[in-house]
Amino acid sequence: MDTLYLVIPCYNEEEVLPETSKQLLAKMQSLMAAEKVSEKSRIVFVNDGSKDRTWEIIQALHQENPIYQGVCLSRNRGHQNALLGGLMTVKNHCDMAISLDADLQDDIDAIDEMVDKYYAGNDVVYGVRNAEGFYKVMKMMGADVVFNHADYRLMSRRALDGLESFKEVNMFLRGVVPMIGYKSDKVYYARKERFAGTSKYPLKKMLSFAWEGITSLSTKPIALITRLGTLIFLVSIIMLIYSFVRHCMGATITGWTSLIVSIWAIGGLQLLAIGVIGQYIGKVYLETKERPKFIIETYLSDEDADADKDKTQK
Repeated sequence: MDTLYLVIPCYNEEEVLPETSKQLLAKMQSLMAAEKVSEKSRIVFVNDGSKDRTWEIIQALHQENPIYQGVCLSRNRGHQNALLGGLMTVKNHCDMAISLDADLQDDIDAIDEMVDKYYAGNDVVYGVRNAEGFYKVMKMMGADVVFNHADYRLMSRRALDGLESFKEVNMFLRGVVPMIGYKSDKVYYARKERFAGTSKYPLKKMLSFAWEGITSLSTKPIALITRLGTLIFLVSIIMLIYSFVRHCMGATITGWTSLIVSIWAIGGLQLLAIGVIGQYIGKVYLETKERPKFIIETYLSDEDADADKDKTQK
């Protein structure tokens, strides 16, 4: 039997962790009882600089049962970096890892099928949920992502090693994982309602997240601006010819309004183009710095649990 690690990024999740930990423990125990995973399998919570009692709860869970482990980042680094930090921390201890959110809106019963597909020879198994417009926009803008898939996925150790070879600072896992290659499959499930707490991704943050993904994976926005600029240039040539013809016919060209509107239109387009290109230049700037994507402050592992047990016995 192979070892499975569940990796769960957490940011201010004190309201959901007690129930989440209980449900994940029951799921892991059922997998062990069915002899699908090894008893060395673990549940790893990644604290992404939470401001509430999230880390204290993780520490208490670890002391209560060594199946729970914890990774505490030095500060908040965002969901993608927290998830990456957890996966890279556990990749040498497991044969496969499944990433999922702490609110358990992604149905954990799909884990059984993910594990089955792993044993069938798949290195990556994507959890695919109900349709959402977010992914349609991503596809339209040139980001190659798995439709309706968030970050609920299984990855083998070989796939995790492949993920480690991607060195960019602006890591968008939903687009990077498909680039790894290897054999993959999908598991379909119905997304549930959040049972406690509030969503960490309101509309404004989701739009920002989508923009980060698009600019990290695709140059299509620059191509679209180039096409738009070409179109406006052609329209201006047509208007120039039209104005010349009207002048030759003796017609008076009236309307300073049209002139002002055209100036504003061109000026706005230029500012838009400069802004989009600036976003890409900014990303290049950050990449050249090669700053770490995450820094781990504490890792509650099996060794810590053994040490605590020894202290208790003494």
